[in-house]
Parts: sequence; C-alpha cells; structure tokens
Amino acid sequence: MEVVIRSSTVEVDRTVADIVENVVRSKPAVLGLATGSSPVGAYAELARRHREDGLSFAQCRAFLLDEYIGIPRTADQSYFSFIRSEFVDLVNLPDVAVFSPDGEAPDIEAEAHRYDRAIMESGGVDVQILGIGTDGHIGFNEPGSSLQSRTRVKTLTEQTRRDNARFFASEDEVPHHVLTQGLGTIGEARHLVLIATGESKAEAVAAAVEGPLSAFCPASAIQWHPHVSVILDETAASALTLADYYRYAYANKPSWQRP
Repeated sequence: MEVVIRSSTVEVDRTVADIVENVVRSKPAVLGLATGSSPVGAYAELARRHREDGLSFAQCRAFLLDEYIGIPRTADQSYFSFIRSEFVDLVNLPDVAVFSPDGEAPDIEAEAHRYDRAIMESGGVDVQILGIGTDGHIGFNEPGSSLQSRTRVKTLTEQTRRDNARFFASEDEVPHHVLTQGLGTIGEARHLVLIATGESKAEAVAAAVEGPLSAFCPASAIQWHPHVSVILDETAASALTLADYYRYAYANKPSWQRP
C-alpha cells in the first residue's frame, strides 16, 4: 500500500488524475468510477486534461460502484445521472461504454449477479477509484459487510443517509437501500485508488490504513490488496501514526516504481 499525503485538495486531485491518465494512455482501460464528493475534483482535472491536452477516453469502458434502489436513472440523485454530469459528459468516454447497476431491475438479486459477470467479462477493472465514508465504508459496504462480499443489496446506516442528505431535498428522501459492488468484487480490480480529504475522514482513514483488518471498518479490506494508492490531504492524514514515514517514502520513491 502506498499512502500519498498532499498539501491541498488540488494536489490530491492532480495525483489521482496522474494515476488514471497513466493507465488510459497505456491501454484501452476499464475504469471503476466512484460517485459522491471525493472524486469530483479528480474528474474535473481529467476533463481539463481531455479538453486542453487531448487525453482521450474513447477506447475506455467504465463500471460504477453502486446505485440507489428505487430511484429512476433519470433522477438527478441517481449515480447513473451523477457520473454523466460530473465526468462522462465532459470527456469522450462513450455513453454506451459506461455501465452501472440497475436499481430499478425487477429482480435485484439477478441484477447483482449479472453486474458481477459483466465486470468479469470485460476483463476486469484496471483502476478503481474509491471514496471512504466517515464510518469506513467503501462503495456502500457498511460496517459489518463481509470482506469477501459480491455485488448485492445493502441497507444504508443512518449516518450514511445523513451524510448523503445534502443531495436530496430532505433526509427523508434518501433511500434506505442500494445495490453495491461487494468488497470481494472491488478487490478484484488491479489497482485501487482511495481518495480522502478533510478532517471528518481522518479517523476512518486511520482505521482503514493502520487499523486491524475488520468488517467493522470495511475499507480496511484494502490492506489485502497488492496494489493500493491512498491519496490524502493533510487533514485527512492527521490521525495516521506513520504519516512522517509515508511522506518520507513518497519523497524517496524510485523513478522506476509504478504509480
């Protein structure tokens, strides 16, 4: 695991964009796209590079992490809509190459199995963008989630519903259920890139990076993965015991080492 502590959110966004750009320029990449506020700045930076530097996503495919159950895809709050307004519509990633779980499927269990198969049949995700919740969730794998779980229905905690209420007219409108990639599904991506900014994420980041591997903090499952980049600003890194070592290691990173 590589932990990269940057001086500002702008530097966080640029570092994440560097990782994605490196993959996109090297092959027809399969991208794993997170929603929520954490990756928005990185998506904006990638869109700028597309617009100004010719970074092309024309040969890419993408899979979303999750979707609310019971919200139409056309709703502004759906992740189907979110990823288009925040990223897909700003670059040349073909809309037909962007896949997401169908939260309106008549058979949700069958939809979950279908989605996992679709990811596998694509050849797997090359780089998976992740945020982290204040309770340590990634995707919508809330505390208590199996570390080997597959795409399935999850019930959101009240904390997660409160955190997401800013996207709705009121907390009462936030759905209770989502269809989310499981920790096992996420872990099959070749490179995980976890983004966290702000002091409110500091405890969750410390638990994920330096705490025990435990379903109590689902994001701790990244400790199992052979290729993880955790990109933080100073405030999100403020609870890390080994912060000084992470800074030292990054400053002395060999030029040949992959991002």
